[in-house]
Amino acid sequence: MHCPFCRHEDTKVSDSRVIEDGTAIRRRRACPLCERKFTTVEQIVLMVVKRSGVVETFDRDKVIQGVRKACQGRPVTDFQLAALGQEVEEALRASGLGQIPAGDIGRAILEPLADLDPVAYLRFASVYEKFDSLEDFSDEIERMKLRPPPENPMDGSERGSSRRPRGRINQEPLIG
Repeated sequence: MHCPFCRHEDTKVSDSRVIEDGTAIRRRRACPLCERKFTTVEQIVLMVVKRSGVVETFDRDKVIQGVRKACQGRPVTDFQLAALGQEVEEALRASGLGQIPAGDIGRAILEPLADLDPVAYLRFASVYEKFDSLEDFSDEIERMKLRPPPENPMDGSERGSSRRPRGRINQEPLIG
């Protein structure tokens, strides 16, 4: 790392901290030559590879907007959508890959959306999986019936409403 003041090629890190929900690292640095201090931020960027081959940065808001369309008219709150967006991003980052195929994002959305609202899940899955017959819907409904209930303390009926579960406070998602 070059010193931004004297352009010396070697700087020393005096402090490092994880910031922005774990997606960036703040480093406090000092130049041994001019002795000035400065801060750098190292951003961990998640890239999406689209089917066309175009590569762009991951945008959690795009996930939320896509899911919001599936949830239209359903009892799903903005808080729940933000939490789902965060859960999807965390799952993608946990894969350890720097570049994620666009199809993997859709797959990462399916399970948390099924836990959130089964009707919205069917809407989203019908587009994502390209359902083209009533049998596709019927088959998916049968698979949904076999799914175990969500492990989240908020079951499907509570997640689909604006009520918060009892006994839990401060559940706002950590949005970076």
